[in-house]
Amino acid sequence: MPPPNPDWVKALTPSGPQGSELLAQERAKSDLNVDQLATFLFTDEVLERNAKLLEILSSNPVFDKSQNYFRGRKERLEAALARAKALRQLSVQHQWSQEEYEAANELISEPTPYGLHAFMFLKTLEEQGTPEQHKLFLEPAQNYKYIGCYAQTELGHGSNVRGLETTATWDSKDKTFTLHSPHLTASKWWIGSLGKAANHAVVVAQLILDGKPYGPHPFFVQIRDLKTHQPLPNVHVGDIGPKFGYNTMDNGFLLFNHVKIPHVNMLSRFSGVDPQTGRYIKPSNPALVYGTLTYVRSTIVFQSGSVLARGVTIATRYCAVRRQFQDRDAAEGESGENQVLNYTMVQHRILPLLAASYALFFTGRSMINLYKANQAKMAQQHARSGSDAKRLPGPEELNPGSDLLSDLHAISCSLKAFASTTAAEGLEVCRRACGGHGYSSFSGIGSWYADYLPTVTWEGDNYMLTQQVARYLLKSARAVLSGKAADNSISRVFNEFIRRKDVGAAFDVLGNDQHLVDAFAWRVAFLTFEALKHRDEDKQSWNSLLIDFWRLSTAYAQYQVVKNFYEALQDETTKSELDPSTLPVLRQLFQLFALHYLTTHASEFFTSAAITVRQIQLARTKSTLSLLEQIRPHAVRLVDAWKFPDWQLDSSLGRYDGKVYEDMFHRASEVNPLNDVVFDPYPDSPILFREDVKAKL
Repeated sequence: MPPPNPDWVKALTPSGPQGSELLAQERAKSDLNVDQLATFLFTDEVLERNAKLLEILSSNPVFDKSQNYFRGRKERLEAALARAKALRQLSVQHQWSQEEYEAANELISEPTPYGLHAFMFLKTLEEQGTPEQHKLFLEPAQNYKYIGCYAQTELGHGSNVRGLETTATWDSKDKTFTLHSPHLTASKWWIGSLGKAANHAVVVAQLILDGKPYGPHPFFVQIRDLKTHQPLPNVHVGDIGPKFGYNTMDNGFLLFNHVKIPHVNMLSRFSGVDPQTGRYIKPSNPALVYGTLTYVRSTIVFQSGSVLARGVTIATRYCAVRRQFQDRDAAEGESGENQVLNYTMVQHRILPLLAASYALFFTGRSMINLYKANQAKMAQQHARSGSDAKRLPGPEELNPGSDLLSDLHAISCSLKAFASTTAAEGLEVCRRACGGHGYSSFSGIGSWYADYLPTVTWEGDNYMLTQQVARYLLKSARAVLSGKAADNSISRVFNEFIRRKDVGAAFDVLGNDQHLVDAFAWRVAFLTFEALKHRDEDKQSWNSLLIDFWRLSTAYAQYQVVKNFYEALQDETTKSELDPSTLPVLRQLFQLFALHYLTTHASEFFTSAAITVRQIQLARTKSTLSLLEQIRPHAVRLVDAWKFPDWQLDSSLGRYDGKVYEDMFHRASEVNPLNDVVFDPYPDSPILFREDVKAKL
């Protein structure tokens, strides 16, 4: 460790009002009940649980975060593996539930080499395996005798699962499947927990029966020896190297050279191969095969609000502490620099993201509830009958009139794309709003952004997913026009649009919150029927419409978020659990979120005749500015309600007590190991680091 700062440096304090004083003033401006709002968002049980978990983790030396920003990749992986093992040991010791384990993982706030084992490998075995396979594979994996990963993506194919090149060929003679990688591009790639940690994998491979392909299916495959942890014969596996972020995870590659596995290793809860006849057993409902991905996408939507909230918390607190320049219109004789958060340009960047974090939280909660409800319905349907067996496999072919998963699939795809993009891009906006100090690792935003960034491309690339959403909406619109539509939310939106399109909408978006929601629904219907006209009447190619489809999917997602936020505020539980002074602030956040996206996409709302040019002008010049002014006094308390402990944020800029500059200087001067190194700076000297002396600060 570097030497401590001299006494005369320790005696220095920041100039002007102290950060702790400024945040105290901020909190005094608002009467918003932070604890009550936090209880409403999370429940007292969850908050108390998290406090207990924090105490356990922060007191354990293996979870010490002081060197997180200074380690190289190898050292980071070593620390991450130690934490993963300790987390598992603590889970067993304290008998944590799955929810407690996930909450502890959130507090640690970095991926570990067990990440994909816990959140995808076990989930896939549970959902895709038979009772026999649960006994053989799932139980040892739950006890960490098997460490696994989910190996789907390949070097040459990611979003196009049907294009995967790894094959699993059935051999009727010895009742085995032969896994093979016929090309370099068939190498599994980007697979989390595969590079160094996993000894097993769920491998998604093309099923081949008698020379005929039957599409991608999951197989349980051992890849490393359980004692030596060395790769098995004809298995080539390793780490893919450093990434932009996520460097505490060992993403890996995997190739097979004609590796045989038993018949039982094909996960066959929904489809399989008859071992006696070699005949393919079709799934009663092919969409059930996609349960894991739908679950992961639902989880991504749920987490996006919290992800964005971290960045907004750091930026809001820091911009309340940071002071720059004097207000040009300050009263004569008034001195001192202005808080950065007072500048409307900063408010315009941060406060809509604050609103978005709440909007995505309510939407994510709704998404998880929808997923659970649909899983229960699908299980009942699967138990009763084998309907819909003639449908082509794959989520692209969902029939909106009969399939229970169609709504969920379309909503999860659109929201995954929108929510993860909003969170990722929002984190970068928050980092920039922190000015130069935002570029420091100590801000706590940069590493969090880099680790979150792959979310916009994994579990379905965000641009690719929008095609599936558009396909669903076009099919739904055709069903409405033919009179064969199911009575679901989107068909009701389309029918209302058809009923009123010749009369016009005339929504009062500035005076009526329900009208604001209706305007977003109207825009979705307008864009859908426009795309349908281009596709069915004008016979435009699919490729020529991809930009239109992206806009349509984005509009559908924004409608879902606005609708969920509005409905959450109308719920009687919300009204009964929150003070009358808190509800208006949440309503202002709703309006700011909706009007922000309405003005951002003003041309689409105007073209669809949902609103007028004058409404757009007023939304930009008066309504939005007024909302920024109304929300500004509550900003710090609104981020406090997320209840992020400083230990979790690991941010100098986002400290709850506002001691920004003290913490930055401490990390730089007293924690930074580079300050214990002495350079030999002279070009003629062969020495790089002088080992004979230690640095003196």
